[in-house]
Amino acid sequence: MFLLIVAYLGGVLTILSPCILPVLPFVFARADRPFRSHGLPMLLGMALAFSAVATLAAVGGGWVVALNEYGRYAAIALLALFGVTLLFPSVADRLTRPLVALGLRLSGPAADAKASVFSPLLLGIGTGFLWAPCAGPILGLILTGAALNGASVGTSLLLLAYAAGACTSLAAALLFGGRVFSAMKGSLHAGEWARRVAGVAVLAGVAAIASGLDTGLLAQLSIGTTSALEKALVEKIDMPAPSQQPPAVPQASVDRGGLMPTSAQPEPRKPALSLPDEGRLPSLGGATEWINSAPLTPESLRGKVVLVDFWTYSCINCLRTLPYVRAWAEKYKDAGLVVIGVHTPEFAFEKQPVNVRRATKDLGIGFPVAVDSNYAIWRAFGNQYWPAFYLVDAQGRIRHHQFGEGQYAKSEQAIQQLLAEAGRPVASAGLVSPEGKGTQAAAAAEPALSGETYLGYEQARNFASPGGISKDRARVYSGVSALRTNQWTLAGEWKVEGERAVLAQPNGRIAYRFHARDLHLVLGPSAEGKPVRFRVLIDGAPPLADHGTDTDAQGNGVIDGQRLYQLVRQTANEKDRLFEIEFLDAGAQAYAFTFG
Repeated sequence: MFLLIVAYLGGVLTILSPCILPVLPFVFARADRPFRSHGLPMLLGMALAFSAVATLAAVGGGWVVALNEYGRYAAIALLALFGVTLLFPSVADRLTRPLVALGLRLSGPAADAKASVFSPLLLGIGTGFLWAPCAGPILGLILTGAALNGASVGTSLLLLAYAAGACTSLAAALLFGGRVFSAMKGSLHAGEWARRVAGVAVLAGVAAIASGLDTGLLAQLSIGTTSALEKALVEKIDMPAPSQQPPAVPQASVDRGGLMPTSAQPEPRKPALSLPDEGRLPSLGGATEWINSAPLTPESLRGKVVLVDFWTYSCINCLRTLPYVRAWAEKYKDAGLVVIGVHTPEFAFEKQPVNVRRATKDLGIGFPVAVDSNYAIWRAFGNQYWPAFYLVDAQGRIRHHQFGEGQYAKSEQAIQQLLAEAGRPVASAGLVSPEGKGTQAAAAAEPALSGETYLGYEQARNFASPGGISKDRARVYSGVSALRTNQWTLAGEWKVEGERAVLAQPNGRIAYRFHARDLHLVLGPSAEGKPVRFRVLIDGAPPLADHGTDTDAQGNGVIDGQRLYQLVRQTANEKDRLFEIEFLDAGAQAYAFTFG
């Protein structure tokens, strides 16, 4: 009962909201009519429209928002027409003449009575569509409770109480407006002037609403009474409010758009996990090819615990998870675990089956891999990240997911728990602790301060060469003498395309000032497949002990395929470093920097 009273009082205060100002002319426009036959139906229509929209919003989500927008547009058009009829009585006569004639033919005075009620009821419904978005924090709290706890009869009652409160304040305004109109009618032509003023006010309100002033400029006006009173009422409601802070994330570095942060520390193992049902395993039928296995289906996997791993072979975050995925596949295969890698590409070269097959072999992946070059499986899962793990129980239900690196202990514990549920508990509850090498080594304990940087113009940022990027045409670029952190330049003749930069002549260079332990660059050889030699410098000197797995101590290396190359691997991440790479042959393809 207390919540209903608070919701009602919140509705009463809605009339003080600046967003309501453009709606008030619609109320006063009918102040010269009898309250029982015109005011009450209009207010009833407003309450019903608002409660219906708000209830559907609590239940239906985004599609109702779109529906409400269409209703808003229709209401604006109807109310504009209503304003015109107030301003020009002859228009109203022409519009209503067919309806009046029809009513007289059907039932005479009875039909007129019904029309007199039906008209303000429709007007109220239209006004309600416009009034609903003006509701304040109390309504937001009611809808939040519905979103958190599920819509219910209680939620609808609270919404109806809120609407009733608003109608109460509007009814008072309507009655007050009626007295004003009665006084005005005492003078000559007062009624006609009042009608015209109301028409102008209605059209002005429609213009304000259609242009967004009701939720834009007017919403920015400061009316402290409303805020203070509603805030006080909100504090009286014992209802959970949504947190404004995102979930806590372990110390992390982000290497790729669409990738989750990288956890530097393993999660402590817990005695048990809550593994809710997240839906049925989608179809795997969209794969363009299968590697290491015949095509698999959800039906053929029934009775098995399944780990689905979304990855792509040039993604450093994906590569660093592989030691764990391979270890799980090996350790739990006899207990009934099936690991499926879903290779969904980011770059065009990752769509080529020959490249995926080569990468799968080079990375030592022996479990089944579904080649998802058309993103069919990705879309079926509604996935958005590389890497992403989905754990499926023996009944074919998704029970756990993990986006990004880290939390390996939790994922493995979930595997063990689902195997136990399937009646195939593992003999040892210990956890794997693989040690990756090269690009598969774990990320640094300290997060990288440099993030993934694309060289193609579609996503390029922090480019510092004079003149900017020339799209899809060869041009001679020049470097700069000094770079700020995370800035990069090209030097030599390059053609910058949507997702890559291609070197047109030998001895082209790329420079990047970075702050991270590791530096990787996604590279490809010439279009004909001819290898491209390169040389790396750090702060103007050979990398020596800080060289990566794809360079020697003097910084020399060769691009022999389209993949990720580790060019710098330092012992610590202590300061900014200037990275430079010179390509001794033409044709080099450079896609993206990643760090770790």
